[in-house]
Amino acid sequence: MFKLTLVCGITAALVLANEDVPDKRLRNAADAFQEIMSAPDKAIPKKLLDRAQCIIIVPGMKKAALGIGGTYGRGFVSCRTRTLGWSAPAGVRLAGGSFGLQLGAQSTDVVMLVMNRKGLDHLLADKFTIGAEASAAVGPVGRDAAADTDILMNAEIIAWSRSRGVFAGVALDGTVVQQDKGENEKLYGKPLAMKEIVEGEVPVPPAAQVLALLLEKYAPGSAASKPNGA
Repeated sequence: MFKLTLVCGITAALVLANEDVPDKRLRNAADAFQEIMSAPDKAIPKKLLDRAQCIIIVPGMKKAALGIGGTYGRGFVSCRTRTLGWSAPAGVRLAGGSFGLQLGAQSTDVVMLVMNRKGLDHLLADKFTIGAEASAAVGPVGRDAAADTDILMNAEIIAWSRSRGVFAGVALDGTVVQQDKGENEKLYGKPLAMKEIVEGEVPVPPAAQVLALLLEKYAPGSAASKPNGA
């Protein structure tokens, strides 16, 4: 009971710490992606970006622990559309927990690529758990990183994290990815389903223009021109 209460308290504190406005989170997401991609030798391999159906960026995911750990973050997903390039962003939440002797707290940027239709179907569900319902792989780094291994070719999701300036692949098994309907309503002024947003039915809002331009800069093209387009 004590552990459960402590976990709930940690999660609540992390949620409150992430209650910024969507515009600020979008700026942070754009900044994180730009900084990650500005060093090609230490960035997401272009071959993987070019094949990806969607990208999830969660800036400043929090991790805190006092014997019991928890993680929580809010970010955005954008997907390739058939004709319009990258979609407007839809809000997502990431949450997970770990038990161990971790002390202190840190903030981590998380980037995930959704690589195929099966991964997209998981994303369009209300929520799913990485490792249990969706297969995930630790992402390689750099332009010369091997991106054609069987694991990467078959993974539904590929994940990286950046903390204290270090960008590397990360295992996110047990992390729950959930649609952030409240974020979407704040950003677009009305309730919208993720499917409506990521399939290109909603224009990119002004606050997301910088992120949209960065995605087009580093991974241009619509889904129709990609081998995994669906």
